[in-house]
Amino acid sequence: MRVRRRTQREAEVDPFYDMLFNMLIAFVFCFIVALLAMNPKALKAGDVPSKAEVLVTVSWPDMNPNDIDTWVQDPMGRLLWYKQREVGFLHLDRDDRGLENDTIIVDGRKIINPLNQEVVTLRGIEPGEFIVNVHYYETHDNAPVDVSVTLVKVNPRAEVVFHAQMTLAKQGDEATAVRFTMQPDGSLTNINTLPRSLVQRAG
Repeated sequence: MRVRRRTQREAEVDPFYDMLFNMLIAFVFCFIVALLAMNPKALKAGDVPSKAEVLVTVSWPDMNPNDIDTWVQDPMGRLLWYKQREVGFLHLDRDDRGLENDTIIVDGRKIINPLNQEVVTLRGIEPGEFIVNVHYYETHDNAPVDVSVTLVKVNPRAEVVFHAQMTLAKQGDEATAVRFTMQPDGSLTNINTLPRSLVQRAG
């Protein structure tokens, strides 16, 4: 009889313990979710920080089929281009190839993004001179391409410090869009367009 009573008691207690255990798991799960919400970086520890010091935007007319490339040389003489998209603090966010990579398939439908734009982000302060060039890499219509280049200083507030438009007449043409010097405090000085080829260095 004693054995039978103990078995009945254990049967009565087990569901209670199960409920407590489940509540504990739920509490721990909610606690972890709350921590991640307070610290979004913990979701993806390997992500590149979103902080930026300078943005360089290179754009050409929407739906233009031609491929314009952005080249940047940093103060150490390293080159950022479509084959080397991360150099020091420099990052090429997207290699836009005209209409070549502007089409995606969604639910069986072809969607075209007409925007032609490349963005280079400088995500830290690196004193010295930076050179930004544009290069008419590939043509599909043998027509000149009007290119717009904008230099934005992000910190402490967004400020357009340079904007220019130029025309690349034919495939293979290269032009220096802007040169600037970053000071140790992050300010930009000596902004000019003195020509210097970068593409030949990588050839």
